[in-house]
Amino acid sequence: MAVHPTAIIEPEVTIGRNTAIWDNVHVRFSTRIGSECIVGEKSYIAYGVTIGDRVKINAYVYICTGVTIERGVMISAGTVFTNDRFPRATTPDLRRLRSSDPDETTLPTLVREGATIGAQATIGCGLTIGRFAMVGMGAVVTRDVPDFALVVGNPARVIGSVCACGMRLSVDADPGVAVVAVCPSCAARYEVRGFEVVELAPARN
Repeated sequence: MAVHPTAIIEPEVTIGRNTAIWDNVHVRFSTRIGSECIVGEKSYIAYGVTIGDRVKINAYVYICTGVTIERGVMISAGTVFTNDRFPRATTPDLRRLRSSDPDETTLPTLVREGATIGAQATIGCGLTIGRFAMVGMGAVVTRDVPDFALVVGNPARVIGSVCACGMRLSVDADPGVAVVAVCPSCAARYEVRGFEVVELAPARN
């Protein structure tokens, strides 16, 4: 484990072996970070966050309470997670600040294994980003993302499918017809029906 001297690591944080925490990172209490991860400079990880093994978090990423990130995920620079659909700073009479502690309005988000979130993306709350999905840079995600889906735009929409290696899968068929797609890079095979993708064979390294 390598932690830069300018990083702030609060009590009860668990960090796995061979994980690197870069400069000016702030990790709040009771967070768990797995092994062989990289947390880029000036990123903020709130309390109670769970991060799996071999996760890459680039610079200036904001991960709020309620987020779980599985193994092998890439989160690119400037990504922002959210956890409240109806945020307010104060009570309705404007006389008191609302507590920042989790309550019934705090909604969890799950990023499944192997997914990639592009630079400057914003991730809404109460969502699941599927296995090996790819969120395009600058996307605003407001609904669940299926496994192996490629989503772009604001609000983000599915425009295709990707292989576990990251290459886009080429499918030329009616959305209601199941076809076999072969990755042009690693030769992994998938059954694709519209935007539903099932891996038939594991990708080769």
